[in-house]
Amino acid sequence: MARAADEVSSCVTSSPLMSFMSISPTALGSPYAPWLRDLKSDERGLFLIHLLLNCANHVAGGNLDQANAFLEHISLLASPDGDTMQRIASYFTEALARRLLRSWPGLYRALNPAPSDPSATSHARRLFLDLCPFLRLSFLVSNQAIIEAMEGEKVVHVVDLGGSDPTQWLALLQALVGRPEGPPHLRITAVGENRDFLLQTASVLSKEAEKLDIPFQFNAVVSKLDALNVENLRVKTGEALAISSVLQLHTLLASDDESSSRKPFAFTPTPPKSSAGSLSQHLQRMIQSGGGGHGTLGELLEKEHGINGFSPGSDSSSSPLTLSLSAKTETFLASLWGLSPKIMVVTEQESNHNGPTLHDRFMEALNFYAALFDCLESTVPRQSAERATVEKMLFGEEIKNIIACEGSERRERHEKFDRWMQRLEMAGFGRVPLSYYGMVQATRMLQGFGCEGYKIKEENGCFLFCWQERALFSISAWRFKRYD
Repeated sequence: MARAADEVSSCVTSSPLMSFMSISPTALGSPYAPWLRDLKSDERGLFLIHLLLNCANHVAGGNLDQANAFLEHISLLASPDGDTMQRIASYFTEALARRLLRSWPGLYRALNPAPSDPSATSHARRLFLDLCPFLRLSFLVSNQAIIEAMEGEKVVHVVDLGGSDPTQWLALLQALVGRPEGPPHLRITAVGENRDFLLQTASVLSKEAEKLDIPFQFNAVVSKLDALNVENLRVKTGEALAISSVLQLHTLLASDDESSSRKPFAFTPTPPKSSAGSLSQHLQRMIQSGGGGHGTLGELLEKEHGINGFSPGSDSSSSPLTLSLSAKTETFLASLWGLSPKIMVVTEQESNHNGPTLHDRFMEALNFYAALFDCLESTVPRQSAERATVEKMLFGEEIKNIIACEGSERRERHEKFDRWMQRLEMAGFGRVPLSYYGMVQATRMLQGFGCEGYKIKEENGCFLFCWQERALFSISAWRFKRYD
């Protein structure tokens, strides 16, 4: 065992290209071996990626002893307050461990007695709003689309399907004051699960509307989105309706169907080149073959079928011909269509985290969240308490839900814009291209953020918010369209 560990150590620390194609815990030796502690940052990061991929393979295949051995090695190298690769590895490790624990429901519930605190999640999302520009971009572009659609309207009703943060609507109130025809009578209906947050939002917005002398009403609807009765939105005849959904619609895709849970998979990761770079860049190199291709991990996986033993599997998002609406999603979108909105603006994560197997979701999630961790690494100090909160309470909780949960518990079912485009068109909505002025405003905001890594792309009339070349969020606008 010592000789095997020495061989792996020599391979990792002395060669620019790791020569092992797969790793066994036995070959690694003791997780406390000195050579593991002596790894440089880049070497440790690449080694962590290899360990994670092999561990995920064993977790999905139900190889508990092997998975446990890999978890032990990863846990000693990963750290929630280390470098980028250590941080993301710590949360994927916890997610994989939780998935293993689900084989023993009693043990799992004893160690996880309660769901995450909604107030803590809301606080983390607020910090994400401050630390990264994505949500502020969404609010800015959504408001511009609403203002353009509501030009000349005297009574405007805005329905916020994820209402808890007043930031977006404070900006809308201030923008409406400057209309040449004067501000409309504005009603905002916010849907959310936390009554206290909704009441706080109502208080903040009412005070601002009074200060700006805008006729204003606020309606709070305490409900989960999948249990919403649209009659409680109180949409009235004669008012122009706008609907805003920021990172909400994907939760409707959750169902009680357990047929997709724990399907085994196997893949052999390509050894990465040991060189400096961000975590997402290292991940890209993980699946390059012979140095070919320079796209992101997700893009390469979508283009290459069966590369190095990895295949896209049966992810429902891989083929536009297999789209089907669940009864819940179909009913909900039909009910929104029935309200005849003049504009509906939708923001969603631009990634496929709704595949039926751990195989599908693990690779997509590793690529997607690597880019988000890179965003924070580039703009926020490692010792920042706010950064740690966002990573733990927002990204970490989403990673755990994607990797460890199945059935109705798996609510983070992100899908890309092309899938939502099909769903919304099937429900009767027509796409509204976002305006050039909205792009100009968003670009100015990014310039003011002071980081060149953030970018905006226009595609099929929607905007993609990117880190480097990786699209992370999409925003699109829709309108009620009558059936022929």
